[in-house]
Amino acid sequence: MLEKRAIEFAKLGNFGGDALEVNRQLATAAPSNQGAWTRLARCCMEQKQFDEAAMALTKALELNPSNNIAKSLQQEVIRRRAMAPVRSDAASGFTPQDFYTLGQLPASDAARALSPKFESLLTSLNEQRTSVRIVDARNRAGQSGSKLFRRNSFYPGDHGHVFAFHHGGRWEPQFNVGMFSANPWGVGSFRMGIGFNMSPAGTDPDREAGQANTLAWFERFQEELRSTWRGHLVEWMGKYGGFIQFGDRGPATDMLPKQAVEWITNCRNPAGIGWVFAGRWLFPDKPDDAATLGEMRKLVAAVEDTYAALFPLWLTVYQS
Repeated sequence: MLEKRAIEFAKLGNFGGDALEVNRQLATAAPSNQGAWTRLARCCMEQKQFDEAAMALTKALELNPSNNIAKSLQQEVIRRRAMAPVRSDAASGFTPQDFYTLGQLPASDAARALSPKFESLLTSLNEQRTSVRIVDARNRAGQSGSKLFRRNSFYPGDHGHVFAFHHGGRWEPQFNVGMFSANPWGVGSFRMGIGFNMSPAGTDPDREAGQANTLAWFERFQEELRSTWRGHLVEWMGKYGGFIQFGDRGPATDMLPKQAVEWITNCRNPAGIGWVFAGRWLFPDKPDDAATLGEMRKLVAAVEDTYAALFPLWLTVYQS
């Protein structure tokens, strides 16, 4: 009886609240009914319940990967969700659906879809104590800037990647935040920490001199890790879920902290590798991390704690 009513609603083009409830009941009663999940997704989409629509479509495609209607709806859900207004208040963090969207849209479209949340994050980070200390240290070194992050200072990277680094930090040891999707990086993740972009790629001015400067910064970073700061970074990474990242790979989760720090200190071809990062990572498939990512207040606190822990190392390198 439920299926008959659901099909009648679909024939009439009715995907409103009544149709949604009927298909929800049908999907619960008959979880192997791919049509119920597909229609439920359409109803949720029309009601702008995009997270629920995406989950229903995932179920439909698990039951039948060749379900072309579900595939088309999946793309439409992504498109509509990207076009929909996103809450940008301090309570709205990053959800698993945001990571999914990041992996499905072109990088520039994904950055635009996530823009309100990234702006909220960067604006809140500017108000933190460590951000003020970083800006003050750069100002005393003759660099400009009154805020750690400027407006619209987050960028689309390769597919499935959005990132931001501090104002003026392209050719410096940069305080960085970045977001990665499971597609194509293998695991959804959010990073926070210190990175070195030693690649001359891009449209930045003074690329040749800039690369040379960053390579010099990285060499100083290696020197500090060979002596004073090795134990500190190893201990911190072990306690707070720290990993390194290099080249075009995701986080090196297969390396223990001691191995990771040794990799950095022994790196002999940084220019060829291009990117080296050390910091804390959060993974949306881990419940505790998902809770931190999902509430902006908690995420800001996590980034602030990370920056505060790494600031003395950064300052030692920056002032050397």
